[in-house]
Amino acid sequence: MSVKSEPAGLPPGLTVLERGWLSSNNIVIQGVAGTALIDSGYCTHAPQTLALLAATLQGRPLNVLINTHLHSDHCGGNAALQAAYPHLHTLIPPGQAQHVRHWNPDALSYTPTGQSCPAFRFDDVLQPGTEVQLGDDPWQVHAAPGHDSHSVILFEPVSRTLVSADALWQRGFGVVFPELDGDGAFDEVAATLDVIEALAPRWVVPGHGAPFADVTQALGVARQRLARFVANPQQHLQYATKVLLKFKLLEAQGLDWAELLAWVQATPYLTRLLAQQFDGLALAPALEVLVADLVRSGAATQQGTRLLNS
Repeated sequence: MSVKSEPAGLPPGLTVLERGWLSSNNIVIQGVAGTALIDSGYCTHAPQTLALLAATLQGRPLNVLINTHLHSDHCGGNAALQAAYPHLHTLIPPGQAQHVRHWNPDALSYTPTGQSCPAFRFDDVLQPGTEVQLGDDPWQVHAAPGHDSHSVILFEPVSRTLVSADALWQRGFGVVFPELDGDGAFDEVAATLDVIEALAPRWVVPGHGAPFADVTQALGVARQRLARFVANPQQHLQYATKVLLKFKLLEAQGLDWAELLAWVQATPYLTRLLAQQFDGLALAPALEVLVADLVRSGAATQQGTRLLNS
C-alpha cells in the first residue's frame, strides 16, 4: 500500500508516502538545499521504497536520511537506501548509536521480536534540543520517549508541521515497549503528549496513517487510550501481543500452524508476553487463544491449519 499525500498547508516540498502498517510512512522533504527522507520502512518493502522514492525524486539525489527511532518498520530500508545512494548522510537518535555502530540486533530488539533489519551505518545523531536542516527549513528535534525510549519527533515552527512518528497517531499511539520490559513508561507517553500539545502543531504527519489537522481530537483520543492502559496494564499487554503477531502476518501474509508455532518459539519477546498473558498455560494452547482472538476481531482469517493476514 502507498498513498502519495501533499495536503495544502504542509511545507512546500514535503511529500508523504503513506505506506500502511508493515512499513512506516516515508516523508520526503525537497528544497534548494537538498532532499531528505524521514524513515525508510521495513526491509521486505525496500524495493518498493526505492521505486516510490525514485518516482518522487525524478532524478534528483537523496542527500539525507533520518530515523525517528530504530524500530524495524522505520529503519529496515536504511541499508538498501545507503547502497542506492552512496553519499547519503544518515542521522539517528543518539540512544542506541553504540548498538548500530557495533551492530547488535539483540540490543536493537530485532532478534527478540522476530523481525528483520539489515545492518546499516550512521553519520550523526539527532540530538534533542537542536535543529536539523531538512530541505530548505530548520526543523526542531524533540525527545519523545514512551513508545520507544529513544524516539524523537520533528517540528517545523513556521508551518507548524509535526512529524510525530509513533508518539501520536490520529487514533492513538504505538505500543509502549518499555512497559513490556518492566520499565514504567506510561508517564513518558503522557509527557510526550504534553510536549506535542505545547508545540501546537497545525499539521501532524504520523508514522502510520494519513496526515491530519485535528490535533486536539487526536490528543484526546490518545490520552483516553493511555488512561485505559494505566488503569488496566493487562489490556496493554494483550494489545502488544496481538500487534507483534499481526506484524508477522503482515510480513508473511500467511503461515501454517507449524511455521507459526516455530516462529513464536524462536521469538523470546513473544514467548515472554504469552507467558505473562496466559499464566500457567503452555505455549501452544496460549497461541491458539491468541490466534482465535485475532480471527474473531477480523485481523486474521483461518483456512484449515493456515493463518492468513486480513
